[in-house]
Amino acid sequence: MMSSLLFLVVIGGAAGLLATRLMKVNTDLPTTMGIGVLGALFGAFVLRLIVTVGGWAITFVLAAAGSMALIWLWQRFRR
Repeated sequence: MMSSLLFLVVIGGAAGLLATRLMKVNTDLPTTMGIGVLGALFGAFVLRLIVTVGGWAITFVLAAAGSMALIWLWQRFRR
């Protein structure tokens, strides 16, 4: 837990530094790190949400395709 928090702070700080430079925003180091850490948390939440919803959608599509394949096989061999 502590190592993942430290990892988040380091990566978030670096990401905040990069983001503030790319966006041409002049902030002090603590604000830059705060922006990066909050951005990392927000990004992780959004990514997890997309993966979860996408996972449900992909599962649904594959389940429908599998059902269609079984129906096709059933109709083919029932004759």
